[in-house]
Amino acid sequence: MNDSLSILWKERELFISGTIDTVLLVIIAGLLSLIGGVLLTIAMKSGSKSLQNFTLFIVDIARSIPFLLLAYIFYYGLPQLGLRLPAWWAGLFALTIYNTAYLGEIFRSSWSNLPNEQIETGRAFGMTKFTLLKNIIFPQIFLNSAPLIGSQFIVMIKDTAFLTIITVQDITFAANFINTNYFKPFAPFVLALAIYWVLCHIVEIGVNRITVLADKRRFS
Repeated sequence: MNDSLSILWKERELFISGTIDTVLLVIIAGLLSLIGGVLLTIAMKSGSKSLQNFTLFIVDIARSIPFLLLAYIFYYGLPQLGLRLPAWWAGLFALTIYNTAYLGEIFRSSWSNLPNEQIETGRAFGMTKFTLLKNIIFPQIFLNSAPLIGSQFIVMIKDTAFLTIITVQDITFAANFINTNYFKPFAPFVLALAIYWVLCHIVEIGVNRITVLADKRRFS
């Protein structure tokens, strides 16, 4: 056991850089997915009928593709079309597209459950469509969907582990590197599990605080 701990200490920079890569992937992909999800929701709820149907079709396709297969397409498939992406960027694009589809569906569902009276009242006061989206619709969508958004971010954190297969040097890559080179699988994988748990728990704490604030705002 002491040997395993000394190896982990020796290769600590690998775990640190892997954790940083994982966090950066989740933060950047998460922000891009939120923006993409908002745009998809607007298209699905307030666009023309043909645009709504087309967007729903695209979202259904994206949600039906396994995440790992999508990562394979970006890393191994695109070079066949003359576009070669570094592993990190291929992973980022795969995470973004995959989670954009899910967040778009989450927002669309939340929008469908909003009381229509609030929107009609806003229109009666002369609010433009942009003002309605900014001040009434999406603030409520974000608050009401906070637990689901948090769950999707947790899924995103765990999905980054798949990216080690396309050579992204994340947390799982660090653990697997030590296992391959030192033949000590238990300690590095337990450490990787602990790091993933901490990251997911941070998201959970953030979501819980947002939910409490939303409840206070709802009943104030």
